[in-house]
Amino acid sequence: GNGAARIALLMMGLIMTAVLFWASGAMPLGVTALLVAVVMYAGGVMRPDYIAQAFAKDSVVFIFGVLMLSRVITSTGLDRRIATLLLLPVRNLELLMFVFLPVLALTCSFISETILIALLMPLFLVVHRRVAAETPDMDPRPLLVMFALMLCFAANVGGPGSPAAGGRNAVMVGILADYGMAPTFLEWMKYGMPFVPVAGLVVGLYFYIAFRRRVRGADLDAARYARDASDRLGPMNRDEHITAGVCVLVVLLWVFGGDRLGMGSPVLLGLILLNVFGVMKWSEVAKIHWDLVFLYAGASALGKGLAVSGAALYLARGFVACLPEALGETGLAMAVSLLVGLVTNVMSDGAAVAAIGPIAVPMAQAAGVHPWVLGFAAAFASSFAHLLIIGTPANALVYIMCRDPRTGRQLVTQGDFLKHGLAV
Repeated sequence: GNGAARIALLMMGLIMTAVLFWASGAMPLGVTALLVAVVMYAGGVMRPDYIAQAFAKDSVVFIFGVLMLSRVITSTGLDRRIATLLLLPVRNLELLMFVFLPVLALTCSFISETILIALLMPLFLVVHRRVAAETPDMDPRPLLVMFALMLCFAANVGGPGSPAAGGRNAVMVGILADYGMAPTFLEWMKYGMPFVPVAGLVVGLYFYIAFRRRVRGADLDAARYARDASDRLGPMNRDEHITAGVCVLVVLLWVFGGDRLGMGSPVLLGLILLNVFGVMKWSEVAKIHWDLVFLYAGASALGKGLAVSGAALYLARGFVACLPEALGETGLAMAVSLLVGLVTNVMSDGAAVAAIGPIAVPMAQAAGVHPWVLGFAAAFASSFAHLLIIGTPANALVYIMCRDPRTGRQLVTQGDFLKHGLAV
């Protein structure tokens, strides 16, 4: 009894410490993950072999594979082709808001939103500069704010679409797996994918209503630039063809073989094929964001430790006890969504799910609700990091790009993110 209580307390202290370090950046992400390992080993939370297994879950292998695949897509130039393809239908404001944004959101369900925004934002900056030169009587700042924020928000809401959208989803799959309840790739898509185009249209509708008067008279034919960029790229080369084929194969294996193959092995097979065909060099592996892999490994281990020690159930019961009785299943899902939605704006989306996810799933059990209800609520809500620049790497990237090169003045401010992010 005493030993179990001590381990539960230790795990509660450990998750609070990890959350503090993730939120403040006081320690590098990787070092925080190593600290989780050391404390779990020293505290005797589980047998050493089990701790190692908790760090090397299927979801962590999946994260490594997706980061590596993203790197290959970037190095072959396939990402630039995808970006120009997305822009081809955009000839006016209506097409931009009601066709381009939902399609962008859907694309971000499978491809890293950070990569896509890194490619699309410069194209929109070119459109912005041309419009500012052609319509001197219009204030150019609202147009830039609209471009920057619509890209960020539409890309963010692509998160619920599939487990491949971001590490936060893989963390949630890992947490649900601890309770023997992991959804397959296809099951996740069944619940998450219908949300994405609707959310993309809502983002489009908001920006259309908020900005259409201020950008009236602007010629928003982004397709022209997409065609120019596409001509400069020339025809697809061998490497791009192979990479595209491998990506399609990986997604098909996730969708149709997810039950048996899990999520890690299809993406590893994809990397092996890319290496065999000479598209990917092994030296590239050193260049991926290993701190992200460590963050998700540490998060997986924390989730497992909280589940095994009973600390998650204790915290979950405490949270459920604080809520009014009449809330019911929907109210509980809303409470978890709000909590994760707030937390995800002050620390990375993956860290938010890693902190609250392990408590959300046992909370469902304590309240007699299916774990997927609160698990999906937590994972989906982590895609709403619209308020602060630090919410997602994409937000930070766009903020940095929207600086006047001549004067150094910040053209899209933190205030813009707060005002429009709250509305969305």
